[in-house]
Amino acid sequence: MAKIYIIDVTNRDGVQTSRICLSKLEKTMINIYLDQLGVFQSEFGFPFTKHEINYLNANLALAKKGGIKKMRLSGWLRAVPQDVNAAFDNCPRLQHVNLSISTSDIMIKHKFQGKYGRADILKNVKRAVKAAKTRGAKSIGVNAEDASRSNMDYLVKFARTAHEAGADRIRYCDTLGKDSPFSIYDRVSQIAQAVPIAIEIHCHNDLGMAVGSSVAGAKAAVDNGRDAYINTCINGIGERAGNADLVSVILAIRYGAGLNAGTLDKRIKLRTAYRLCKYASYALGIPIPINQPGLGANAFAHESGIHADGALKNRKNYELYDFHDLGRGEPEVVETGRRITVGEYSGIKGFRNVYERMAIKFDNDAQAAKILELVRYANIHNQKPLVQEELRFIAEHPDIAKQIFSMEP
Repeated sequence: MAKIYIIDVTNRDGVQTSRICLSKLEKTMINIYLDQLGVFQSEFGFPFTKHEINYLNANLALAKKGGIKKMRLSGWLRAVPQDVNAAFDNCPRLQHVNLSISTSDIMIKHKFQGKYGRADILKNVKRAVKAAKTRGAKSIGVNAEDASRSNMDYLVKFARTAHEAGADRIRYCDTLGKDSPFSIYDRVSQIAQAVPIAIEIHCHNDLGMAVGSSVAGAKAAVDNGRDAYINTCINGIGERAGNADLVSVILAIRYGAGLNAGTLDKRIKLRTAYRLCKYASYALGIPIPINQPGLGANAFAHESGIHADGALKNRKNYELYDFHDLGRGEPEVVETGRRITVGEYSGIKGFRNVYERMAIKFDNDAQAAKILELVRYANIHNQKPLVQEELRFIAEHPDIAKQIFSMEP
């Protein structure tokens, strides 16, 4: 049976969102959380962008030492050989890439402005895929930007060219959120029937249909015997109106009528979702909406008499899935007495008190002083108080943390 896998793009497409950003430490923590959730791959950044290089190499080193256990880390590049070579020069451990180029006539005309035509785009794809394979890429996705507005015959030709060049996947990008579940099912089916290649679905939410279109596109691939890879962002962030929400996509596949929960990657552990999404909300500074599926404060709240009575008798009367499925239900403790925190001006006594409360001890004062210095840098780096998971990460991986905090202009 063909399967559906999750490729999360929070650390690439998500951070391109206007007015938000993540520190390199926060991006690293998100990769760790995504790995715990069972996500297949994280598109973790741009390996040709200077301020990303230390963070990218640090995360690749973290994966090598087991801090990220199973999830792949992939870089996003333009589908041109110079980007490919720069990426592998900058990040020698890089193994997974997505190569992107526009395919719609409107973008060919108005974005490239005569630099490329349809034939040139196909040539670039061949060259870029060949370059990536030469540099040792273990998996290659080729992105058709603006696929939903691309000529269908040309899109099939593009997919065939990518497949014949050696690409593992074709990414169908609904870049402007134009598709509906009906149109994307039809268009992805045509590609899947014509070309024996796995298909990624990348949808934006400009019409409020990113999750529905993502799931419909994946179903089209699976129905035609092709593996599907849905691109998601945590809490639905992303450019303009956002991308397909990570948790909503998983819930839709697991519980949606007419869908087959058995097609979803077995590695997904939804019980870690609440912790991941709460952390991302804090890191991004964006509250989770009260009505967010599965995660919002009202997702399992009942007030009207009939609903409250029904839910108390049996939650299945008015709840499609259990809150425990998402890792909810544990009390959230708020300290109301004395509290010692650690920040950029902390001293060794307060610092050690914070870590002792986390049951983390240091062998000697020199080791503690080393971690304290990193924690000070981390507070400056994040520009907000560190959470326990970040403090724990710094203590467990000090050399990785040091590399993440180091950026050169």
